Amino acid sequence: MTETVTVAVDANGCDHGPAEVAAAAAQAAAGGTRVLLFGPAAEIGGPGPGVEVVDAPVSIAKAPEPVSAVRSTPQASIVQAARAVAEGRAHALVSGGSTGAVVAAGVLHVRRARGIHRPALAVPLPSPAGPTLLLDVGANVEARAAHLVQFAFLGAAFARSVMGVARPRVALLSNGTEPGRGTPLTLEAGAVLGQRTEELDFVGNLEATELTAGAADVVVTDGFTGNVALKALEGASQTVIGAVRDAATGSLRGRAGGLLLRGALGSFRRRIDPERTGGAYLLGLSRLAVLPHGRFGRAGYAQAIALAERGVCERVGERTYATLAAAGALRVAASEPASSVAAPS
Repeated sequence: MTETVTVAVDANGCDHGPAEVAAAAAQAAAGGTRVLLFGPAAEIGGPGPGVEVVDAPVSIAKAPEPVSAVRSTPQASIVQAARAVAEGRAHALVSGGSTGAVVAAGVLHVRRARGIHRPALAVPLPSPAGPTLLLDVGANVEARAAHLVQFAFLGAAFARSVMGVARPRVALLSNGTEPGRGTPLTLEAGAVLGQRTEELDFVGNLEATELTAGAADVVVTDGFTGNVALKALEGASQTVIGAVRDAATGSLRGRAGGLLLRGALGSFRRRIDPERTGGAYLLGLSRLAVLPHGRFGRAGYAQAIALAERGVCERVGERTYATLAAAGALRVAASEPASSVAAPS
């Protein structure tokens, strides 16, 4: 990149309000990223240099029909932010609003990369052996076997080009490790992936208990199952953090032990804190999108903007797409409108 990266940020949808997102935008701008901030100007105020506020008070984060809302509400903040990316006024999109609305705005305005069946949300999960990429974690509630197969190649391409894994181990999330276990969807996808071992290091099924054990570099599932698994992991991590905190402060002995373990416990908490990841990549669009969780505070949103900026600089979309094309994992002919991945120079 020879120019300053511009990130379009949707300020609506954050549980803490648009002002919290504005604070995150100001923090990102202080680090050199230019931010186009779409949200209610009256609540945002003046975030400072490097942040351009676009008054967009209308939010469709809670709309029951996201696709319909995106099509019928062009003034919505997420729609305006997605259009800014589609028109080249921004290089990447960040939104913590409804996943359905963000995906719909991405597909309808930013558009899928040519040859992609459906975009997928991918999030790196911490493990002692290095992060494990889980996808899809919410972009597609229902999926076909062909979608899971492409998700496998999409995740492997991302792991290879971005995470630096030379030959990523790919697994399907299932209710047992035996080849005959799983839903009809899992069995059908597994049968196809088992025939593509020259192009993909497919290691079979993986149970949820192994998601953070480093048993695979990429774990593939449908968006409903992936979202449930991700939220279960996040809830468990918060419970563990709370239990450790209570144990370290609940008695004189606990406080003494807590002082001795403060450094180690702090490192552990940071490692499992979802805000440190910045959110999930929406892979498969013609431009990059990052989705932080709506409950994130300014630190999490700032990390999401930084993740988007870094992804643009490292040409995540282009590198992943090129790896997919080389593996022959793209649709041979796409009947619906789409565009190849490209980013401003």
